[in-house]
Amino acid sequence: MLTSKQRAFLRSLATNEDTILILGKGGMSEQIIKQADDALTARELIKGKVLETADISPGEAAEQIAAETQSDVVQVIGSKFVLFRRNTKEPKIELPSAKGKRKK
Repeated sequence: MLTSKQRAFLRSLATNEDTILILGKGGMSEQIIKQADDALTARELIKGKVLETADISPGEAAEQIAAETQSDVVQVIGSKFVLFRRNTKEPKIELPSAKGKRKK
């Protein structure tokens, strides 16, 4: 579970990230879940987009992918969403702790 301070930190990092996950008229599939899972393992923070032709809303897509990949929804804005999952073996992002110190 992310604190509001951690979410704000991750949102600031996400502004520079490319959108790597795109859901279209094919909707949610095992391939999308696998792609998200692999990307979260490699990057920890990913940005996705739901096209207008999709039969699922960005919020629903983010929640479903997060549930399937055991990740956290950082934000959903318009058609885009951001997900985070810490890589326990090789962490790449240091989150600020609740006390303002960075946590490894």
